[in-house]
Amino acid sequence: MWSILGRLAARLALIRWLFKVLGGLGLLVPLAFLLKVVGLPILAVLGVLAAPVLLVLFLFGLPIFLVLLVGGALMGVVFSVLTAGLAVLKIAIIVVLPVWLVFKLTRWLWRRGGRDGGRNGEVHDAPPPATPPDAGAAI
Repeated sequence: MWSILGRLAARLALIRWLFKVLGGLGLLVPLAFLLKVVGLPILAVLGVLAAPVLLVLFLFGLPIFLVLLVGGALMGVVFSVLTAGLAVLKIAIIVVLPVWLVFKLTRWLWRRGGRDGGRNGEVHDAPPPATPPDAGAAI
């Protein structure tokens, strides 16, 4: 009886461990795909920007180690600029964009509501009476 309960507990522990591991993978796999989608274009940008610099340094006859060191430093600077730009873009999308949209919407609504030609809310029901064309000639 005790051996059956021990095996059952071991199986339950194994099942709980598998759920924990697979649950972690369920969280990490989409994150890995997201990093792959974002990271590969950034890597391509870094490569496109660094390749001409490396070729120019090779043409100047600098040692290969120095060329790779300078190229790596330049790629690091470009990567940090891209990272800072993405951080600023996140803030801009989350904070600045909604504020700007609300500002534009209120300006549009105020302009749309103020169709009286800027007369400060004066209401004119009827246009002023027109004078007949021969009224001035009768005098």
